[in-house]
Amino acid sequence: MGAPVPASPEILLTILLFAMSCLWAFPDVAGAKHAGITRHYKFNIELTNVTRLCHTKSMVTVNGKFPGPRVVAREGDRLVVKVVNHVPNNITIHWHGIRQLQSGWADGPEYITQCPIQTNQTYVHNFTVTGQRGTLFWHAHLSWLRASVYGPLIIFPKRNVPYPFAKPHKEVTIMLGEWFNADPEAVIRQALQTGGGPNVSEAYTFNGLPGPLYNCSANHTYKLKVKPGKTYLLRLINAALNDELFFSIANHTFTVVEVDATYVKPFETNLLVITPGQTTNVLLKTKPIAPNASFYMLARPYFTGQGTFDNTTVAGILEYETSSNSTAFKPTLPPINATNAVANFTRKLRSLANSQFPVNVPQTVDKTFFFTVGLGNSPCPKNQTCQGPNGTKFAASVNNISMALPSTALLQSYFFKKSNGVFTSDFPSSPLHPFNYTGTPPNNTFVANGTKLVVLPFNTSVEVVMQGTSILGAESHPLHIHGFNFYVVGEGFGNFDPNNDPKNFNLVDPVERNTVGVPSGGWVAIRFHADNPGVWFMHCHFDVHLSWGLRMAWIVLDGTLPSQKLPPPPSDLPKC
Repeated sequence: MGAPVPASPEILLTILLFAMSCLWAFPDVAGAKHAGITRHYKFNIELTNVTRLCHTKSMVTVNGKFPGPRVVAREGDRLVVKVVNHVPNNITIHWHGIRQLQSGWADGPEYITQCPIQTNQTYVHNFTVTGQRGTLFWHAHLSWLRASVYGPLIIFPKRNVPYPFAKPHKEVTIMLGEWFNADPEAVIRQALQTGGGPNVSEAYTFNGLPGPLYNCSANHTYKLKVKPGKTYLLRLINAALNDELFFSIANHTFTVVEVDATYVKPFETNLLVITPGQTTNVLLKTKPIAPNASFYMLARPYFTGQGTFDNTTVAGILEYETSSNSTAFKPTLPPINATNAVANFTRKLRSLANSQFPVNVPQTVDKTFFFTVGLGNSPCPKNQTCQGPNGTKFAASVNNISMALPSTALLQSYFFKKSNGVFTSDFPSSPLHPFNYTGTPPNNTFVANGTKLVVLPFNTSVEVVMQGTSILGAESHPLHIHGFNFYVVGEGFGNFDPNNDPKNFNLVDPVERNTVGVPSGGWVAIRFHADNPGVWFMHCHFDVHLSWGLRMAWIVLDGTLPSQKLPPPPSDLPKC
């Protein structure tokens, strides 16, 4: 047999081109079925006239829509969102629940990871959705602009990766929100000036619609049309500013399958509890035969505090396509202050904790923190009359420190090592002056002010016990942490007992979340790995409490590997 004849360059080029064409034609061969794509969106921040409750006002929107446009991606995709500010207000956009691995510059909270986008300025958010799938949302993260600037962020699994439940007939997104006849910016501005509680909203909304229980709103009613014998996936998002909400549909039950874009062990219920910042996915199985009736879906607040709140109910209507709808049924919601109903719901939430979706809860912890969260007050300035408790100003705090926002972004100050005069790294790991947190308030209820941060080495395992206080009345607080999911390992009422309560922690299948309600008059314990370098905000998702200072921030230092370090900021990062 003769020696093989070497292929000519032309033949080699032909073979190479053929191989490449095969990869293009059959991308699974290259593993491309798991590779993400880049999706581009443009957010024009603009003023739009919107009418609700027979009241028309000009308000800040994205692309003229209220709520804003839906953003869709698959796990592994890169999102490039160009935000152009056409309004007089400064603006930032936060991608609520996105972990922002190595992309902390895109997170969005004002003066934490970036300066605001000023009028006629542009900023491009550029990040990859890594290891996440499910329902999240995006919203403004500056003052109270979130009242009208928000929209769904839907992350589908990678192609050919199924849900861990039967594929639904249809998927529906329902955003719970609030409507103010006044400008929400003016509402909070007045409250901060007077020191009193802000005026409350006039209505709650489903996808921006108040529904028939409000005056002048019959034509602004959300209707969900369904077919008999089908399963619908409802993606519920609480984008309300200041209220936890009960949700129910008359004569129907749900199967809860996901919260905060993490799958949970399915369980049936006819009542959902969703705090601001939380999402809940449920399967709704319709009746096998279309009844001659329609069914109200209702949401109203859960509230245990001492102040005023919007004590109204938003209604939508579930209709069967072939029904005459001669009768309308309403569900029965719990009392406004039904803390037990809230606890019964949250305690049912458990992670799947299987081989496909394992639990990575720290079994031991390197750093332990005990944070009190709640309301307090501040002295009234001289020559001013204040409308807070006993002539003071309302305030809110973590470990009695009400966080003052700096005039430049914390992440930039940290990254460029210019923190002097901007922040200190001495946030206390426990209250400096312990007291009976859920009992008789201390004599001094004034808060301290400062910009203090916690510094964590990379990959530190962290436990945080968040203890609610009853200084100005016990109420729940939805606490949201940017940059991380965490595991809710325990909760209870009264004061946390460090000797006995940890014995009952769930370290097997705790629910994984990005926002958790600290129980009214109680505590919640969470654990997470600090594996995301950057500066990360933690705050109450009641915007009034956020405005009063119930917020703090973590610095997570770089790791040793390139994939564990925060890269430099993009060139178009807004400047203060």
